[in-house]
Amino acid sequence: MKISKFNFKIFSLRRRRREAWYLFSFRIFSIIFFLNFFSIKSSAIDVSARSAIIICADSGDIIWGKNYEEPLAMASTTKIMTSLLALEEANASGNRSLEITEEIISVEGSSMGLKVGDKVDFETLAKGMLLPSGNDAANATAILVCGSTEKFLARMNQRAKEIGMKNTLFCTPSGLDKDNHHSTAIDMALLGAYAMQNEEFAKIVSSKKTLADFEDSDKTVWLKNHNKLLDLYPFCVGIKTGFTEKAGRCLVSCAEKDGIRLICVTLNAPDDWNDHIAMYNFGFSQTKNINFDDTNEKLEIKIKNGEPNILKIIGATKFSRTFKNNSDIQVKRNIKLFENLKAPIIKGQCVGKITYEFNNKIIGENLLIASQDIKAVKINFFKKIWNAIILFFKNIFGFLTNFVLRL
Repeated sequence: MKISKFNFKIFSLRRRRREAWYLFSFRIFSIIFFLNFFSIKSSAIDVSARSAIIICADSGDIIWGKNYEEPLAMASTTKIMTSLLALEEANASGNRSLEITEEIISVEGSSMGLKVGDKVDFETLAKGMLLPSGNDAANATAILVCGSTEKFLARMNQRAKEIGMKNTLFCTPSGLDKDNHHSTAIDMALLGAYAMQNEEFAKIVSSKKTLADFEDSDKTVWLKNHNKLLDLYPFCVGIKTGFTEKAGRCLVSCAEKDGIRLICVTLNAPDDWNDHIAMYNFGFSQTKNINFDDTNEKLEIKIKNGEPNILKIIGATKFSRTFKNNSDIQVKRNIKLFENLKAPIIKGQCVGKITYEFNNKIIGENLLIASQDIKAVKINFFKKIWNAIILFFKNIFGFLTNFVLRL
């Protein structure tokens, strides 16, 4: 079979086009492959920790984690809970002076330097736990708050459940290894985020050193923070270190940058400082803020005996929460109005609230307020009777209509 020169040229042209198309497709595929490869490599975090996690503090959204639900000993990071309860006791009952006894300081390990006869308050004990990680301060808090260590541990475990710590058991107030004392990275992250909402707690853990207050004494003790991340990472603002032979090096930390607050946890991490720096560098590159603003969105409800009878309500404030960039962000918005709302209503009066829920956790609340005045309209006695008569005949008419339709 002979091929004409003309047909041969067409055949060659088609072949060159196919080859060009194959080459173009290969190049596109190669570019996509390498982009995905480097994207994966850049998103990976190589940490020394057996268990680790980084979360958005306000929403609880998980940015990255490794074995974060594995139960492990958590050493002196336990004192986050103990010191938080001490500060809450100081706020509830007054920051009263407490005398140290032999029973209180009979505990091994790290110490804030308490001696028999010293008089300190709960805030000082919290500082002694959070900075030099004093086991004596933790033991003193347990006995002075609840009368016994056992009762205090019950309070610690109850609070853990309230916070949402699903796999934590406190067996000592200090973090010393005993029985099945354990937690998980995700639980400790939730605890860290919760504790940082306490202003006094946040102030203490951000301090590199502070002076302990001993009443009726010339004793002076400087308390130095063991958390070196405050020096190593410029955005670190706390929280607590820990170490025992069983737990290894443990660290719960918090960092803030550009209005975003993250919580990082490592358990059993030989290189915890660098682990946290790597996780924060990754975490801040993977987050975004989302605003929740109901101040301009007017909801309408009907008010009986009101003039006007339609009330427009708005959110009192606006706020933002942090989430992972590629999260499937589904925030449930629940509106609850106060019962039996009736006129008169004054502009700015609170009439209900909105709660925002993410992953079965309330991440924010906003009060609902009236955006206008509603006057009460008086209805005289005869008008009430007339309205009742009209309603009566409406009901009879409705009943008869339904009866006829059924026939």
